[in-house]
Amino acid sequence: MALVRRSMTLGARLLAIGVIGGVLVAGLLYPVVGALGGLAGQAVNGVAATTPGVLSGEMPSVTTITDDAGTPLAYLYDQNRQAVASNQISTAMKAAIVAIEDRRFFVESGLDARGVLRALVNNSTGGATQGASTLTEQYVKNYDEYVAAQTPAEQLRATAPNLGRKVREAEVAEQLDHTVPKEQLLTWYLNVVSFGNQAFGVQAAARTYFDTTADRLTVPQAALLAGMVQSPAADDPVRHPAAATGRRNVVIDQMAQQGDITPAQAAQATAAPLGVGPVLHGLPEGCIGAGDAGFFCSYVLDYLERAGIDADELRRGGYTVRTTMNRAAMDQAKAAVDAEVPPTQPHVADVLSVVAPGGDAHRVTAMVANRGYGLDAGQRQTTYDLPGTPENLGAGSVYKIFTSSAYLAQGGGVDSVIPVPANGYASPLTPGFVVSNDGDYPPQMTLQDALAQSPNTAFVKLEETTGITPVVDMAVKLGLRSLAEAPGPGQPSIADEVRAQHQASFTLGPTPTSSLELANVGATLASHGVWCPPSPVTAVTDAAGRPVPLNVQGCEQVVPGPLADTEMTALSKDDQPGGTSAAAATAAGWNRPTAAKTGTTQTSESGAFVAATPSLSAAAITFDDSASPRPICTGSPPTTCATGNLFGGTTPAQTLYRAMTSILGASPVQPLPAPDPRFLTGGRLTTIPAVVGEPADQAAAALRAAGFAVATATVDSRAPAGTVVGEDPLGGGVEGQTITLTTSTGRLAPAPRPPHT
Repeated sequence: MALVRRSMTLGARLLAIGVIGGVLVAGLLYPVVGALGGLAGQAVNGVAATTPGVLSGEMPSVTTITDDAGTPLAYLYDQNRQAVASNQISTAMKAAIVAIEDRRFFVESGLDARGVLRALVNNSTGGATQGASTLTEQYVKNYDEYVAAQTPAEQLRATAPNLGRKVREAEVAEQLDHTVPKEQLLTWYLNVVSFGNQAFGVQAAARTYFDTTADRLTVPQAALLAGMVQSPAADDPVRHPAAATGRRNVVIDQMAQQGDITPAQAAQATAAPLGVGPVLHGLPEGCIGAGDAGFFCSYVLDYLERAGIDADELRRGGYTVRTTMNRAAMDQAKAAVDAEVPPTQPHVADVLSVVAPGGDAHRVTAMVANRGYGLDAGQRQTTYDLPGTPENLGAGSVYKIFTSSAYLAQGGGVDSVIPVPANGYASPLTPGFVVSNDGDYPPQMTLQDALAQSPNTAFVKLEETTGITPVVDMAVKLGLRSLAEAPGPGQPSIADEVRAQHQASFTLGPTPTSSLELANVGATLASHGVWCPPSPVTAVTDAAGRPVPLNVQGCEQVVPGPLADTEMTALSKDDQPGGTSAAAATAAGWNRPTAAKTGTTQTSESGAFVAATPSLSAAAITFDDSASPRPICTGSPPTTCATGNLFGGTTPAQTLYRAMTSILGASPVQPLPAPDPRFLTGGRLTTIPAVVGEPADQAAAALRAAGFAVATATVDSRAPAGTVVGEDPLGGGVEGQTITLTTSTGRLAPAPRPPHT
């Protein structure tokens, strides 16, 4: 209502001017002035009559993503604009824009009433609607076009020669002139206006054309920019240097006439070259502009969206996102993957993720791939998040970490001797599943030696002791959270399918896995059993520098600290003589105590390696990234072949040790945490009594007599109430281990009623 009342005042002012101008003009104005109140108080051609931000100067700005030192690595925006304060704009720039656009800006009203009068008269007589004349009116017009209008159609309507639009601009300009200081209005105008070549606002223009900042703009530079605002395309200094020079010199002359510069300064500025090279300095938009950090940048965007910052808001909000990426570590990791597998090598991708453990956060230090991040398929570039997204070929025997950890949790020990069945072992867990080893092994080994040498049959056999469900649960707890994510509503997760189908192959790692999640598994163990989401972000602040809260999952103590510390010891022989990564460690000069595990899928289509020290955890995966994967043969460089010989201890381990040797450099060598004696010796292996079909009380008594603890659950079943219908695990176990008995309720749940039709 206030805006409508003000429009009547505007109408009265225009009428008075018209009367002064003559009876004929005043007569033309009477029907027009009568309509002003209605025009000003309603939406005009799709642009709201009162855009909230226009009265406060709020406008979209560039979001900057930085590394851990605060150095920018990527920019996100819909418009390349970085709003700045008045004291961040040079005096020359302010003088130039006022001299050429509105020389009476500081002494007159924000409304050019005579200009509005001309527009009204021309409109009523069929002439063209006149444009805005004061800087304040131009600010309103530019705000409607570049900020309020969200679509090309709205932008077109916001600039159309329309009587209602002109009246609205005048009304809002009048309101602004009464409420906002002139210096602030000038700053808002210089922040909102377009200077061409995707440069919005004076800061972006200064960077784009002169690779400088708005506070450092000289007289000739400021004059060039000020001259461009009326027609950025026609006066583009790259495409039309002569026109741009002529327009610049007009501005310089106006500045001299206004007394902003002396004649000598004007002559010097006029003689100066344009100073704009053939290559402009506009900000690259998005993660493609991040270069080798593109994969890390992509993960940051996914992380922020999950944390509650909308992607559109991120591109318009002018945030600063400080990340955990260490530039030196990123460069060294990238050099390592490229050295092992050249970026353009067909079919063979090599990825590496590095995570810093901690009890309050697991900070992602680097994420790289041998592939470039980009859109040039001919150069094997991709925007698919290779290090952070699970690849479908699996990580192989790395998953034995989860089987051994589940075994320790149930009372097993690192020094416990476990059986190593011969090749062709058929596990009763999964009918028809037969497993063999790649090599010859003794019939039994300690758990620690088995982890270092990696016989498949030993860990499939060990699953019969632990049960499959505890192994899957351990994988999810330690860091493979993607296994528990359902692909869609009502659809089972990978973890659910493995549990339901009793897949004994799970310990051999056939399921999709990412290098980032594997690195985070190592970080969980190195953090004394504390899992944290792998975080790429340290802090987010808004355009005003205020902290922005993120909705992220907190850290969890997922396994006891002594268990995690002892599992680190269990994994400590992989880089030692006889271990599967020993050759790669020796070649890299690796000399740090390390918890590590290699893995290879059955046909060598992928191989993986995870290694953790107390300060850093990393994981590398080498795999065929084509649509039809084939086995990979190692060499210089690795390539696909008919029968592969890729192992986790070859290219993946070579990649990781090469990178980590450089990243850790001369930093102090830290020992692994001391193991807990309870998890070294473990409990006594024994047979679990088979009690399915027995009454629950008798079954529990038999298990307790054999040295096991008992937990119970119930399920609806036709079996008599209280009868044991399920036992987990079955077969062999560790004395003191908990056995879960599932008993029948003696009834079936009623069938669901059919829906009404």
